[in-house]
Amino acid sequence: MLLVAVLVYPLLIVFLRVSGKRTLAKMNAFDLIVTVALGSTLATILLSKDVSLAEGAAALVMLVVLQLVMTWLAVRFGAVRRLLKSEPTVLLRDGSMLTDAMRAQRVTEGEIRQSVRSQGIGDLALVAAVVLETDGSFSVIASAQAGDLTALPGSSSTGDDV
Repeated sequence: MLLVAVLVYPLLIVFLRVSGKRTLAKMNAFDLIVTVALGSTLATILLSKDVSLAEGAAALVMLVVLQLVMTWLAVRFGAVRRLLKSEPTVLLRDGSMLTDAMRAQRVTEGEIRQSVRSQGIGDLALVAAVVLETDGSFSVIASAQAGDLTALPGSSSTGDDV
């Protein structure tokens, strides 16, 4: 087991570097699944006498290649992107909670208020938007920095269609 660990660990580091920064960044559901699968495969290689080093390395390579292919497709095709990744969701707009969006995303009013407070803002009226990002984090946009809100999901260049 010690020999296999010494051989596989550098291989995993190489595979993670090849798979790109996104594998190690804040993860959406797709990235999390790939990362857990890599860890599970590594554990199987290390702990199972029934799996050879070559079989384990092939499984790691396959996971990395599949991730690269899927992310390549997601960048180029909207349908694949929508299948793999969620879209950001506006939960608060101009100080008002968007209850339908909150309910759909299973977010409470308390969570939104906490995200606003964590940005040092004490009044919801001073918030242009709170967005639930694809990685599960909240982005809080203060009214003073809102500009035309074209950074919001579904915005046009004028920000009128959000």
